[in-house]
Order: sequence, then structure tokens, then C-alpha cells
Amino acid sequence: MRTVDAVEPTEAQLRRELAAVYRLVAHFKMTDLIFTHISVRLPGPDDHFLINPYGLLFEEITASNLVRIDLNGRVVGDSDHTVNPAGFVIHSAIHREREDAHCVLHTHTLAGCAVAASSSGLLPLNQISMEFYNRVGYHDYEGVALNLDEQKRLIADIGDHPALILRNHGLLTVGRTPGQAFLRMHYLNKACEIQVAATRAGEVILPDPAIAEHTAQQLSGQDAGDDYTDDVGLELAWQAMLRLVERVAPDYRE
Repeated sequence: MRTVDAVEPTEAQLRRELAAVYRLVAHFKMTDLIFTHISVRLPGPDDHFLINPYGLLFEEITASNLVRIDLNGRVVGDSDHTVNPAGFVIHSAIHREREDAHCVLHTHTLAGCAVAASSSGLLPLNQISMEFYNRVGYHDYEGVALNLDEQKRLIADIGDHPALILRNHGLLTVGRTPGQAFLRMHYLNKACEIQVAATRAGEVILPDPAIAEHTAQQLSGQDAGDDYTDDVGLELAWQAMLRLVERVAPDYRE
């Protein structure tokens, strides 16, 4: 999918956008109590990022209670909250090594965990899943992500992909903005839901690999040689999501 553009956001803007994503993940029922995490890199030379306060449900996240931490996991500034150590291990690694990964989003959804436990991985069964054709990495399970040594393998496995399937664990997406990371996760999870439903229904049909690659190029903003392009769809979708969160959880801005 194409990038949701943003002009050098301030910390206040990023706090609001990240809080909106937390509320949207809750709204679309992609949460796991308090145990997953979304982070965003802050502008400036300090390599700080924002992440959720450990112990709060996603529907309790607001712009002001997000926690600012450094790449060593230390809380920066005044906060009464700690952060999930597994969240720090995963997110700091990607923020450190991927310049384009301004936002990192991790989930434990039912369909995502099911596909993460499947030997086939994500299959190109539908136009939605073809966005990730040859564009998703796989990381073998090593236990709860509490060891810093795992970071180098996690980085090697995601490579330059926009998404990572953590085998026997869950899903992860990155984005240049919180909006891009959220929309990628929305559709990655939807792709997993389709796969779970389709494989239950019977033998599946896979498209020609050339068609799957062509579709991936179309949906990732590459020049696919088509007569028409859609350069505004992703931005329109993100603006629609912001209108939704304003209706269902307007206190996210606080």
C-alpha cells in the first residue's frame, strides 16, 4: 500500500496519532489484554520513541499517558508507568535498524496466531493477502522476547519487508506513519482471517505467481504498468479511520 504522507510531525501530533491507533486496534478487536504494543519514533537526534504504559488496556491509552523511552528501555521524563520489557526488546531493535520504521505495531490476534502456527505461512489466497506476496518475513519462535540476543535475528528476518510473521506468536507491521502501520496490520490480519476461513472451507486455489506479484506491486505503490493508479486511497482510508476514532473514542486526544 502507498505511504500515508506526513510533514515532520511534532511529538504532540505523534502522541495523538499513536493514541488513535491504540483505540482503533481496540475497536477492531485486535488486542490481547495489556500484552501487545505499538510504538512510534520521535523526531530528533535522541532516538526516543513512544510506547504504551504497561498495565493499561488499549481503550485506556491517551496521548498524554504514552511513555517516552530511549533505545535502552529507560523511561525519559516524568511517568508513573513502566513499559512491557518484551515490547522494548522487539520495538527498539526495529527502530534502531530500520530508518523507515517510524511506527511498529504488534498483535496476537486469533487469525494471526493461527497463520503464524501454520507451516504454509501466509498464502496469496485473495487480493488482500496479495499485498504481502513476497513482502513478509518470518521469525522463528525463541520464547518470550526478553533476550537482547534475539534482536539481531529478528532484524535479519524482517529485512526490508513491511510485515513480519512471528511464528507461534503473532503479527508485526511497520510504517513510516502510525496510519500506514495500522492499515497494514488491518489488512494483514484480514488476510489471515480469510486464510483461516478458506482452508476450513476446503481445498484452496492459488493464483498464478506472476499475477500475485503484479497485484503486490499495485498495492505497494510500485509501477505495475497499469493504465490507472490510485495515489490517494490509503490517505483517504486513514482519514476515515480518524473520523471513526473521533466518534467512538474522542478522549484519545487527552
